[in-house]
Amino acid sequence: MKLLVSVVDAAEARTAAVAGADIVDVKNPAEGSLGAPSPAVIAAVRDVVDPGRTVSAAIGDMPNLPGTAALAALGAARSGAALVKVGLYGTSTEDEAVALLRAVRDAVAGVDGAEVVAAAYADARRVPQAPLAPELLPRVARAAGLAMCMFDTAIKDGRGLLDWLTPDALTTLVAEAHAAGLQIALAGALRAEDLPVVRATGADIAGVRSAACSDGRRSAPLDAARVRALLATTRTT
Repeated sequence: MKLLVSVVDAAEARTAAVAGADIVDVKNPAEGSLGAPSPAVIAAVRDVVDPGRTVSAAIGDMPNLPGTAALAALGAARSGAALVKVGLYGTSTEDEAVALLRAVRDAVAGVDGAEVVAAAYADARRVPQAPLAPELLPRVARAAGLAMCMFDTAIKDGRGLLDWLTPDALTTLVAEAHAAGLQIALAGALRAEDLPVVRATGADIAGVRSAACSDGRRSAPLDAARVRALLATTRTT
């Protein structure tokens, strides 16, 4: 299982890369769960991360605005993000989600190596905007012609992925994604002790932020020792 570590700037990106993170993920926590960083920040991260290491970027907890999503995705891809994560925040139905994801997919199609990651929220039922139900994600991602999807949490209040979806439910969703030909990432306030559970679901990627920061606080600086410890957990059999 690969480890994705979310960073907010180039300095944190360098720390994550040196510590061995498989994927260096750029986002702006001040703008939400999947808050979008500026193109300049993505470019700066790409510059300091070794060429063989994947850089991903979030483009926001996206409203149901396919054109806006497509433009944001193109900006992220051209700034150096190989994986462009789209939060399906404002799309409630399968048709809406597929239309938005197809617009994003088409926008980045001309950028060599860029792929779109559809992200749904495990805690969707407590969000007033009523985002796409998480159990629909594999089907929606496949219908949109994507190769990857992920689960996260919309509200960062200390409750994480495993507070909203049981290990059995996650295992089923991972199996459905794999059957659809998709890779799948699991994230959402994951703690170090959660990673063995995530690994046991068969997920391809575990995404962290808080667990990799000093004192386990999402807003604290990234801690290289924590990243190395988390990485070791993903490699343990």
